[in-house]
Amino acid sequence: MSDLFAENNIKDVDAVQQNRPMADLLRPCDLDKVVGQEHLLAGNGALRRMIEAGALSSLILWGPPGCGKTTIARILASHSDLHFEQISAIFSGVSDLRKLFEAAKIRKGNGKGTLLFVDEIHRFNKSQQDAFLPVMEDGTITLIGATTENPSFELNAALLSRAQVFVLRRIDHEGLEILLNRAEENQGRELPCDDDARELLKSMADGDGRYILSMAEQIFAQVNEGILDSEALLQMLQRRAALYDKANDAHFNLISAFHKSLRGSDVNGALYWMARMLEAGENPEYILRRMTCVASEDISMADPQALPLVIAAWQAYERLGLPEGELAMAQACVYLATAPKSNASYMALKAAKKAAKETGSLMPPKHAMNAPTKLMKAQGYNLGYRYDHDTPEGFSGQNYFPDELPRIEFYKPSPRGFERDIQKRLDYWAKLRKCSE
Repeated sequence: MSDLFAENNIKDVDAVQQNRPMADLLRPCDLDKVVGQEHLLAGNGALRRMIEAGALSSLILWGPPGCGKTTIARILASHSDLHFEQISAIFSGVSDLRKLFEAAKIRKGNGKGTLLFVDEIHRFNKSQQDAFLPVMEDGTITLIGATTENPSFELNAALLSRAQVFVLRRIDHEGLEILLNRAEENQGRELPCDDDARELLKSMADGDGRYILSMAEQIFAQVNEGILDSEALLQMLQRRAALYDKANDAHFNLISAFHKSLRGSDVNGALYWMARMLEAGENPEYILRRMTCVASEDISMADPQALPLVIAAWQAYERLGLPEGELAMAQACVYLATAPKSNASYMALKAAKKAAKETGSLMPPKHAMNAPTKLMKAQGYNLGYRYDHDTPEGFSGQNYFPDELPRIEFYKPSPRGFERDIQKRLDYWAKLRKCSE
């Protein structure tokens, strides 16, 4: 009877193993098997040194989906003598945390520490995050938090001050190839894809190791004969949406790269980042709004047509919609990227605002103020004002700064584009002003 029970138990274990997803089945059990994170796990990597020194402290693992955060947490736990607990912030609340902390305190009283792994830790709100502080402070738990979001924005400063942040990278093509090789070894046969389809699969994975193993599992299960080409692969799997969430870092990183490409006159880079955002479903008006900023902030009077052209592209998009409206956006993108650049207006406004803040409530000179009443006229308002159009040059040269404030040169045109002509006018007017003194 006992032999029969043991035999049935072995069959149950085998069934469980067979039902495990490939991504979980091939999850590494030691650091040397983890791919893509050599900067942390290689011989001199910070996490490797921490383990070898036996000095595991609270830490936050920040990286994109499928880069190995959970795997690394489990390996770290296996290298410590701490009791391991794992929760997800998506499914846990304050009551769950309270139970965990109470059990950890009892464990600590018995001489056993607790390593708590919290997946998606950024999902906890401020008060929930605050709950970790006292138990981290007194050593009741050692925390490993995993997040796909920037900890600087999503985690409390007090929590971050008690934990070291490690940045994990998306897995590159070389690392994804290693994972495919492991999948082939597990299945005992080569992945039924030609070379182009194999490269496409790695591109579709977009640095996500869990995704590529899941897709490989589907391919092995569905294709017993023949070889998939790229078109057949796409029909089977469908193209994966790019990693992009309009509320997270990807949103801000891509728009930043777009803005800097425009400012840096890299027309091809700008078109690429704009296309990436459009493909990911970004609101075109958000992109157009940033292009409007570029027209004023980074081009300005070096090419005064930049701003009206972007506004015209925005209006064209509103009238045409998608996809035709994207052509107007592309035209504006090319124009901005290839236009001469100047931030002189931006810097002038910045300097003028600083002076305005420092000089308080200084009044304009009397000749610069209107005198609509007899009292104001008697006070000298408008006295001595010279109408510029009555002068031969159309320029009176009068000073319009407060009497107590010397003239300040806020605007300094660049030697590029239309501002070259503006500088000539300013020089001419400065000469006339000096002659009129």
